[in-house]
Amino acid sequence: MSQVRYPQPGEPDQATRISRMIRVDHAGEYGAERIYAGQLAVLGRGAKGDILRHMKQQETHHKQVFEALVARRRVRPTALLPIWHVAGFALGAVTAAIGERAAMACTVAVEEAIDEHYAAQAASLGSEEGELRDTIEQFRAEELEHRDIGLAHEAELAPAYRAMSRVIKLGCRAAIAVSEIL
Repeated sequence: MSQVRYPQPGEPDQATRISRMIRVDHAGEYGAERIYAGQLAVLGRGAKGDILRHMKQQETHHKQVFEALVARRRVRPTALLPIWHVAGFALGAVTAAIGERAAMACTVAVEEAIDEHYAAQAASLGSEEGELRDTIEQFRAEELEHRDIGLAHEAELAPAYRAMSRVIKLGCRAAIAVSEIL
């Protein structure tokens, strides 16, 4: 039995929290799809092309599910989608241009940030939002699969892996924060 949690003064109510979750998750999946599009533009014909297409296909499915939730629950999408369109593609293309390992390092960093984000969201949802929680958990598992693929393909051997990972994770966290609101 789940306990009812009442918002503290200054905290958004449940409906606002759910709208923000859907908004930011839609934006994140949109951005992830664009990252893979950028990576595919550079590496699509190479040895990593099929792997990148597989991950992009899953991100496209995630985005479509959140697009449906945006429509069904009448959530305003983030106003930043045009920025995420360009920034996601650029991040994917630049890391792919550095090399296959850097593209995989990008994947690992993004997916680790998203894992933290989805885990916190899932933990905050009660039984009344079981369907949304289950969706988030399913997508979280697929994001972790992407992280594991990146690690299996030598992401950690990318040039300046730790620095690149920190910068990308910081960017993801910033994108999450602003997409929830704007």
